[in-house]
Amino acid sequence: MDLERKDLGVGTKPALIVVDMIKGFTDPACPLGSDCPDVVSANEALLRAFRHRSLPIFFTTVVYHNNNQARVFRQRIEALNLLTPDSVWVQLDERLARLPGEELLEKQWASAFHKTDLDARLRGCQVDTLVVTGLTTSGCVRATAVDGLQYDYRVIVPREAVGDRNQGAHEANLHDLQAKYADVVSVADVITCLPDPTD
Repeated sequence: MDLERKDLGVGTKPALIVVDMIKGFTDPACPLGSDCPDVVSANEALLRAFRHRSLPIFFTTVVYHNNNQARVFRQRIEALNLLTPDSVWVQLDERLARLPGEELLEKQWASAFHKTDLDARLRGCQVDTLVVTGLTTSGCVRATAVDGLQYDYRVIVPREAVGDRNQGAHEANLHDLQAKYADVVSVADVITCLPDPTD
């Protein structure tokens, strides 16, 4: 039985965290990838909405610069070793082209917060709410959402804007996120709740 909980909604200053929408994860030709055009389209819609309102946008990618970074994680998932600085797989999906002023954060572990300065960057923008999207629901999206709550941000996960290679894992993790860590809502509901661009 799930615990009693309530949605917190969008605060005064939301930021969009686009987690690992990189070619290595959006191109099924990569061992780490999957075919997810609907997830890409949902992220495009959210990017348009956040850009229209001049709200903060952060992209993440996974890059390993040496053999010591995330050593055990890479032993478990050997395909991660493809994510080197000179690899096409670490580049953002071109359908989500990053604009000037939109930050790109390199990470080595699942959470966008772990051993990065994401929290400091968010605090610098006076952010109080995270809209977390991307890939994968059961991995880096979940880890980032859980850490977001642990850093005292409101967390929202738009269900159409996240995806997973395993549909069962996707659904189970959305349920778990909604039960404990985040508001899991539609993309349309997120956009409706964003601050008015004239505010």
